[in-house]
Amino acid sequence: MDVKTLERTCEPLRMLVCLVAVALSLLPHGPVQAAAQESYAARPEVQNFIAELAERDGFDVKALRRLFSQAHFQPGIIAAMSRPLTAPPQWHEYAPRFVNPARIESGVAFWRDNAAALGRAEKEFGVPAEVIVAIIGVETNYGRNTGSYRVLDALTTLAFDYPRRAEFYRGELEQFLLLAREQRISPLLPSGSYAGAIGIPQFMPGSWRAYAVDFDRDGSIDLEHDVADAVGSVANFLARHGWQPEQPVMAAVSIAQESESDVASTLDGGIAERRALADWVRAGVSGFAIPDNLAPEPVGVVMLEERTAASYWLVFNNWYVLTRYNRSRLYASAVQALAQAIREAAAR
Repeated sequence: MDVKTLERTCEPLRMLVCLVAVALSLLPHGPVQAAAQESYAARPEVQNFIAELAERDGFDVKALRRLFSQAHFQPGIIAAMSRPLTAPPQWHEYAPRFVNPARIESGVAFWRDNAAALGRAEKEFGVPAEVIVAIIGVETNYGRNTGSYRVLDALTTLAFDYPRRAEFYRGELEQFLLLAREQRISPLLPSGSYAGAIGIPQFMPGSWRAYAVDFDRDGSIDLEHDVADAVGSVANFLARHGWQPEQPVMAAVSIAQESESDVASTLDGGIAERRALADWVRAGVSGFAIPDNLAPEPVGVVMLEERTAASYWLVFNNWYVLTRYNRSRLYASAVQALAQAIREAAAR
């Protein structure tokens, strides 16, 4: 390549470098930039947090200062948390991510490979095996995608550089440090999601400490690698949040045409408040079979956006329990849809 050709080739690159430098010089030097440059251990709010943990939980101040000096700000996490939603996803867009042939087939294989643990969990906690499988399938694709962020970095970034939910994440950071101490592991080791969720079932540290169980009785709780512990912990979480054995989750319903607008007007974000079943029948909801042993509790109505029209569903106590794992009507409905698809495929 001759000199003139080289100059023509390099000139756009020099221009790009110059433009990037100018753009960076114009950026405001706010707390996010400061966080990227300053050690967390040197920040006053972190030092106050360390003092609180020392007083409340008996942590060593010097050890925590050394630890937080090794925590790294993660700008990608702040960007992901702050990204505006132009519009909430609709059911027909959301469901295929999880309820698809590959996820169903993998769920059947996961059930087969872990049949003993799933059968015992169903017996001990009353949660159907397919529901446990579906939650793990939605959360991490059966343990394949558990997250690559160091948990200490994720939780520290959110605790001190994401003001909107700083209080929640400071609580989870404290829970994580307590968990690491109890598990006798370095807080520098675990990895997880950008929100700090850990392991096969994606438990936040507080949920791990409250609901995780040593289901294989090997003397330790390992949600990162031990499938049996993950299975038992998911079942225990749902049971502790009120799962009712042998009770329904959802039932498709019909709504009389003259009543549809009235029912739709009760929906807030696609969910209507719970009422007595007889009230919904009087409102024009029909087309469902009621189990003989149905618990006498109020039920809700959920609307799901299909491609051509909306579908409506009665949702029972167990559906609301699924929302304790993730407070989303789409999430709970996808877990149930995947669970039923896995059960049907396994029976073939």
